[in-house]
Amino acid sequence: MFKGQADFSHDTPLKVGVLLTNLGTPDAPTPSALRRYLAEFLWDPRVVEVPRPLWWLILHGIILRVRPRKSAHAYASVWTEDGSPLLLHTRDQAQALQQRLAQQYGDAVVVDYAMRYGSPGISPALERLQQQGVDRLLVLPLYPQYSAATGGSTFDALAADLTRRRWVPGLRFINHYHDFPPYIEAMAAHIEAHWQAHGRHEKLLLSYHGVPLRYLHQGDPYHCECHKTSRLLAERLGLSAEQYMTTFQSRFGREEWLQPYTDETLKALPGQGVASVDVFCPGFSADCLETLEEIAVENRDYFLEAGGRDYAYISALNATAGHVDALAALVTEHLQGWAVATQSTDTLAQRRERATTLGAAR
Repeated sequence: MFKGQADFSHDTPLKVGVLLTNLGTPDAPTPSALRRYLAEFLWDPRVVEVPRPLWWLILHGIILRVRPRKSAHAYASVWTEDGSPLLLHTRDQAQALQQRLAQQYGDAVVVDYAMRYGSPGISPALERLQQQGVDRLLVLPLYPQYSAATGGSTFDALAADLTRRRWVPGLRFINHYHDFPPYIEAMAAHIEAHWQAHGRHEKLLLSYHGVPLRYLHQGDPYHCECHKTSRLLAERLGLSAEQYMTTFQSRFGREEWLQPYTDETLKALPGQGVASVDVFCPGFSADCLETLEEIAVENRDYFLEAGGRDYAYISALNATAGHVDALAALVTEHLQGWAVATQSTDTLAQRRERATTLGAAR
């Protein structure tokens, strides 16, 4: 059965939709909520590329029996009174982007947000956009560097929903923006503002979420795009090769992941004469568990316990003005060629009259 739009009327203004997406978050920092979230997340074949029967046994027989309680404790340490940091930052980004685009397009562009896993989901967001008259859709996964496990998975979920819709919108999908100049500038200005306020340490560590090394060997461009982002950012900041490093975090399982590993690097740096570091995560558009707990707390402890003196985590861009401006510039670039304009009441009335004459109900 295809999803329709039974309440559609020909005098409804047709709009362009912009859908921001991010990875996802559990509904609460509890073992039961984590079990639901991890079951969805880790079952995605884009995330874990293991034969399904074997992986089902591992996931349900081991991981979902052990990991939810440990993860719930970690989430509880970063949870706010209003909920998940990732969800709140993504909501704020969408609201700020809506306001920014309204300055240029009025009410002809509608911005919404969704999570690939958990709530709010992609399908409800698409339904909301369709009910607002969106007939052209620009999807922006907030992963600057493309990986099949992130951007590719988002496209899968989007396509799965659209196969069930009678009216498929005109579609554009931003698969990466790792070298987009306004994004590089937003990060550089953000880091410089931190340095001005808090001082600058000896080395800047640029930490990205890791993926298994075999993904690179199978053609995933993520590793290359991370290094290009780091290079462009370092050039903009005027850093020499000795003043920054690119590392990869958040690995799990026994197979080899992209290296160097963030945690092992931070354990080793004091022994190499580095007493102070700043850490920034260019692949995270918003602060979340992996930045607030893993980088800001856990890896800080590794560095200090190994003999380091000063450690600073530089926050993600979140909904800062520079970030929102960069996202608005990215959206504007990808909207080129689409007529984006508010339709007058007379134009809409004439369209409805013509449709009624041809037999339409409304």
